[in-house]
Amino acid sequence: MAAPEGREVQRWETCGQAWIGVLRHVWTAGEAGMDDRGPIIEGPPLLFEVASLSWEDPILREHGDRAGLVRRAQERTRRVVQGRYGPRLHDLDGVDQLAWVVGLLRARPWTTSAWISLTLPGEPSEGLPRLTALSFRIRGYRLIMTGMFRSQDVYPCYLTYIPLRGVQLQVAEELGLPAGPLRVFVDVPHLLVADAERVASVLTAMPEHNAA
Repeated sequence: MAAPEGREVQRWETCGQAWIGVLRHVWTAGEAGMDDRGPIIEGPPLLFEVASLSWEDPILREHGDRAGLVRRAQERTRRVVQGRYGPRLHDLDGVDQLAWVVGLLRARPWTTSAWISLTLPGEPSEGLPRLTALSFRIRGYRLIMTGMFRSQDVYPCYLTYIPLRGVQLQVAEELGLPAGPLRVFVDVPHLLVADAERVASVLTAMPEHNAA
């Protein structure tokens, strides 16, 4: 789905709407490619914002992985960042990166320097996380967070976006601020060819215009 003329950032109200928009972006603009897991459809880089994210999203509950949604919702809370990215956020080479972000933004709320990396120089490529960095900034008295993915399978991507919202809410709460939209950049959004039939079914069931 192309952004309207003159707008580089696509914007959606809900995570479900964003999921459908991202799927359609790869489906309509993607080309044949290859991944470690097999053939893929690879789309152009994508930048977008989501205003509201919830495990109870009606689009996700209707068309997503219901078992996966229940499992992830039970695993995570706003105060506890778990999962594969947790250690890289709280103890990367001995540094609690989220605590560092909170301290920096308290001291310098105007800063654009509250960036953290989830990678280490020289680590094996097989272990590199797909989420490579997070950016935090305070604008309009709200905390904006951007997640940067080097690559992402967009069919189950919402299972990552909602936990990222939890990270944003945690930092916003420690700063005493409301959370603004979650911004996401994906350098290589893609779909597995093995999932193509399921993706086609989802897109057929949903209206085409989901961008705000």
